[in-house]
Amino acid sequence: MRSDFNQKVWSALKLIPRGRVATYKEIARFIGNFKAARAVGQACGRNSKAPRVPCHRVVKSDGSLGGYSGGVNKKIYLLKQEGLKIVKSKIENFKKKKFEFI
Repeated sequence: MRSDFNQKVWSALKLIPRGRVATYKEIARFIGNFKAARAVGQACGRNSKAPRVPCHRVVKSDGSLGGYSGGVNKKIYLLKQEGLKIVKSKIENFKKKKFEFI
């Protein structure tokens, strides 16, 4: 579904650099819908252009992985390909690897 909300989320995903992650909550804030973190997750799940539109770079606020439409193992693989380390299902050095939208 190509709703305006989904388009905003997918545009935000394209801003997250390789080797960095953003949170569902931060994306919701960035697109101006502060309470829509779950809806951001749903929009990521509807992303038919993954991994080119990098929804695998979106994680929970505590650095844990969250879901991925291709499966969590695929998400881990993609993140590791970008140089991120995963320890106990969380991004290692999460605060340093977290992308901040301007």
